[in-house]
Amino acid sequence: MNEPEPGIDVEEIQKIAIDTTIRIGILLALLYWCFHIIAPFLYPIVWGIIIAVATYGSYMKLTGIIGDRPILASILVTILLLLVMIVPVGQLTESMVKGIHVLADEANQGTLKVPPPPERVAEWPLVGEFLHGIWLNASTNIEAVLKQFAPQLKSMGKWLLSAAAETGYGLLQFALSFVIAGLLLANAAYSKKSTLALARRLSGDRGEEFVDIAAKTVNGVSRVILGVAVLQAILAGLGFLVADIPGAGLWAFLAMVFAIFQLGILPISIPAIIYVFSTAEPMTAIIFLIWNLVISTVDNVLKPLLMGKGAPVPIPVIFLGSLGGFMASGILGLFTGAIILSIGYTLYFAWIAQSSGMEDEAAAEEQTG
Repeated sequence: MNEPEPGIDVEEIQKIAIDTTIRIGILLALLYWCFHIIAPFLYPIVWGIIIAVATYGSYMKLTGIIGDRPILASILVTILLLLVMIVPVGQLTESMVKGIHVLADEANQGTLKVPPPPERVAEWPLVGEFLHGIWLNASTNIEAVLKQFAPQLKSMGKWLLSAAAETGYGLLQFALSFVIAGLLLANAAYSKKSTLALARRLSGDRGEEFVDIAAKTVNGVSRVILGVAVLQAILAGLGFLVADIPGAGLWAFLAMVFAIFQLGILPISIPAIIYVFSTAEPMTAIIFLIWNLVISTVDNVLKPLLMGKGAPVPIPVIFLGSLGGFMASGILGLFTGAIILSIGYTLYFAWIAQSSGMEDEAAAEEQTG
């Protein structure tokens, strides 16, 4: 039988172990409770942090211009973000919600209809007769299709109504994120100091380097990928509104999703262009065509200009992050998912490179030794 070694107080060790276990349990319970309380605001906070990091350079320049007044600068940045983003996005969102409600009501009541095509569609070169035939068939036989798929259409209507509600909630989250970003910018010095302290605590001497990598990734993805996609979607949406396309906000949202997924806005713009050519005056249709062609090439101009300001991230990482974030958390996850996964990707490979470098140095020392 094993007996305790001389000088070791078993009861004291047990007391310390029990005391430590209780403390850890209380700490974990407190952390879980805190997370449970803050969970509804988690994505707006994350997005607010991302916005603050992405706008920090502009914020510092503005602070210098107005005489080194950081609080005033943060207020101006917040107001500017709200005006630039919320006003046009709010109009497009209102249009999208109305379009969704109309589609949902028609789907639930089984009254969804496709209007017949104008006769001039058949006169288009190459594809006119083919397109006119498909369109005419859809407009005349839509009732049979509606009866056949009535249960599915009702389910789609419920889903569309739910999506409309989530869209309004997502817009409120965006507004809250801008306010959080302004608060972080107003306390930028403390925020930066706290972040560096936490990074050093987690990663030692390499903590500051990892923070710099994460900041470059946020700047790169938010400006090059998300910023350009949102700009294209807003410009396309304004064109849809001016051209009086039904459900303009819904199509603008789909254009943004396609742009973030790096598929471009043309898959959404082409049907809109066909619709405008078939319903509007020729000059209006031509102007709308030119507008969309210009918007679809904006990313080819802006991305090379902005690419050098952030860490490069492969397109598949952006795609998976956006898709996974959207599936998990809706509209806000579409943005945060891409950036969070990109940060994880860049930090992982930075850590791998660090380990490989250390191994190479150790091997070189053995050879020289």
